[in-house]
Amino acid sequence: MLPLHANFDLLGHNTLGIAAKAQWLAQIRHPDDLVALANQPELADLPRRVLGGGSNLVLAGDLPGLTLKVEIPGRRILGDDEHYVYVAIGGGESWHGTVEWTLQQGLSGLENLSLIPGTVGAAPVQNIGAYGVELKDVLHELTAYHLTDGSARRFSLVDCRFAYRDSVFKQDQAGQWLIGEVVLRLPKRAALHTEYGELARELAALNKPATAIDVATAVCKIRRSKLPDPAQIGNAGSFFKNPLVSQAQYSALLATFPALVGYLQPSGDYKLAAGWLIEQAGWKGRQLGPVGMYARQALVLVNHGGASGAEVMALAAAVQAAVQEKFGVMLEPEPVIWGLASQ
Repeated sequence: MLPLHANFDLLGHNTLGIAAKAQWLAQIRHPDDLVALANQPELADLPRRVLGGGSNLVLAGDLPGLTLKVEIPGRRILGDDEHYVYVAIGGGESWHGTVEWTLQQGLSGLENLSLIPGTVGAAPVQNIGAYGVELKDVLHELTAYHLTDGSARRFSLVDCRFAYRDSVFKQDQAGQWLIGEVVLRLPKRAALHTEYGELARELAALNKPATAIDVATAVCKIRRSKLPDPAQIGNAGSFFKNPLVSQAQYSALLATFPALVGYLQPSGDYKLAAGWLIEQAGWKGRQLGPVGMYARQALVLVNHGGASGAEVMALAAAVQAAVQEKFGVMLEPEPVIWGLASQ
């Protein structure tokens, strides 16, 4: 029988640093642990949630039911073909640790995703991305386990239905699977993505052809200059998604706000910079009680100490209302929100 922890304190398991408790918590270190849980009838009717590193999470209250903490380890090279090397990574491994490990193996492909917090198993849920690269660009397949009976299923790249900060695991398959292993497809010949403005400028200063390690180093430098360390000040990284608007809406906004920051997408829509919208709406560096929008990056919501989930949600709502009023654009939170009274 898999041991359970009752009324488990989650303060140290979410990077926003919010105090909340899980009614029950189980540490999943092997897929068989899910099968063991399925054989405990007293747990059958409890709602279940999967917790990784807690870096993309708002705890709006205590969590009823059973929280499954993913701690499945493992990093190994599976093999290769003419163009790619395939690596398998356990869902409980650190994402940034995995980026560093691939670079140590002489492999490229993940360098733009350096310093993204969280676990490997959580990365496909969000389709993490940064500096022109998303997880969908390097994922080959993954193995997930059903939360009810522990049965395994392989999801191909197509099965994952990736979109901007979205996947099948946030759509119709939400709340059903624990991702135990991810297989990445990394190119044998580095194809570096250095076109992103800040990154391009940082690499240009090297005055030499960039390597994958150079890109990773530059990405880490840029991220550290803009994003607070959760060990120093609680945060969940970028709190809002960059909104997509139609070409007509973009043109109308641009006529009123000539400095509007937007990027044309393949669909013909425009992706707006949420941080710029928040700053223009007057929320950069502004606080509401113990929470606020970071003074060096308006897109990051920070906990200055002792904030509750309700206070985080109140600030998020105030920022959304301000941006909606000024620009007619509704921002959507990027983190997962757990513990609302309606859940």
